[in-house]
Amino acid sequence: MDYQSQNIEEIVKKVLAGMIGDAAADSASSVPAAKVSTGKNNGGIPDKAHVAILVEPEKFVVKEFPMPAVGDDDILVRVEGCGVCGTDAHEFKRDPFGLIPVALGHEGTGEIVKMGKNVQKDSAGKSLAVGDKVVTCMIFKDNPDITMFDLNKQNVGGADVYGLLPDDDIHLNGWFADYILVRGGSTIFNVSDLDLDSRILIEPCAVLIHAVERAKTTGILRFNSRVVVQGCGPIGLICIAVLRTMGIENIVAVDGNAQRLAFAKEMGAGASVNFKDTNGIEDLTNHVKDAFGGYFADFAFQCTGSPAAHSNIYKFIRNGGGLCELGFFINGGDATINPHFDICAKEITTVGSWVYTLRDYATTFDFLKRSQAIGLPMKKLITHKFPLNEINKALEVNLKQEGLKIAIVN
Repeated sequence: MDYQSQNIEEIVKKVLAGMIGDAAADSASSVPAAKVSTGKNNGGIPDKAHVAILVEPEKFVVKEFPMPAVGDDDILVRVEGCGVCGTDAHEFKRDPFGLIPVALGHEGTGEIVKMGKNVQKDSAGKSLAVGDKVVTCMIFKDNPDITMFDLNKQNVGGADVYGLLPDDDIHLNGWFADYILVRGGSTIFNVSDLDLDSRILIEPCAVLIHAVERAKTTGILRFNSRVVVQGCGPIGLICIAVLRTMGIENIVAVDGNAQRLAFAKEMGAGASVNFKDTNGIEDLTNHVKDAFGGYFADFAFQCTGSPAAHSNIYKFIRNGGGLCELGFFINGGDATINPHFDICAKEITTVGSWVYTLRDYATTFDFLKRSQAIGLPMKKLITHKFPLNEINKALEVNLKQEGLKIAIVN
């Protein structure tokens, strides 16, 4: 894959300036995950790297590969941790993207251990050095509608990301590993001022920063808005946290899990509704109205990925209200709505949200600092941590929904 087909670095600098003034090598042997020193500026880079390769559905194998050469524009990163995303779980379960064999993991972070001679700054113009903590964002392909960052043309769904790349002769393509090679032309950010748990949460938080920014374009989401958030997995819970850091007070969480609803209140929801305690959509709608003191919601965020949930959420929204749909990261099936009653008669303003932009990534760093400052328990989202050699168990825990955010930590 050609990551240097265009001058990405110059494009990114221009865009972000305002913010800162079938090539799988099956011959590789399967080995347990290596224990790697995380000491800063540790020059003891091993000759081999260890990567969790998904070789078939529901089966990762940790393989050992030669440490690749670091080119003049490349960065070698020792992986410290990586969150497990719902996308990883879908790929683990049934390979919907047809990527097997593949090195997954895109919510990762780590420490620079080696840099090419041409690397000096990150994608926001901040200096980079060996020992700095970093995260990656998009790898942009040859599509001017994306690289010009004009979201009125296209969103960034056509870009690539580490952790969802086809395997090649380098292999260090995902963050479920002990090392990753960030190639020239990639976007990267220096986040040395954030602790490990916060850095692991950057990618999913950026998804919600983008969603809320999309919601704001409707002109409906305001300080005094009544907002319903449907779905209290990690995405819905982070959505509540983002809304609270914006100063929005009147938030109602909807889910079928009592523990997640309790955590939603810790994140800033003022009230919650367990749909399992209701009898049909009319009763559920009345419970939501009661939670708002007898009013419908001004705005709704649909975070579940469930077609039935999408069909229901229109009922919670007032005439002239707004909706942001962000729950469907894969094809989850069709939803049934009534165009007259659900959209036209109510004049609902709807926006969709898909991943994030570079601006959203930079905003996320400040969001994480602000959420900590006002006492939101963001780090409690990470409920389980597993070493690399227990990655299959980690994905099984994720699929069983036994926790919230599952992480692989070296």
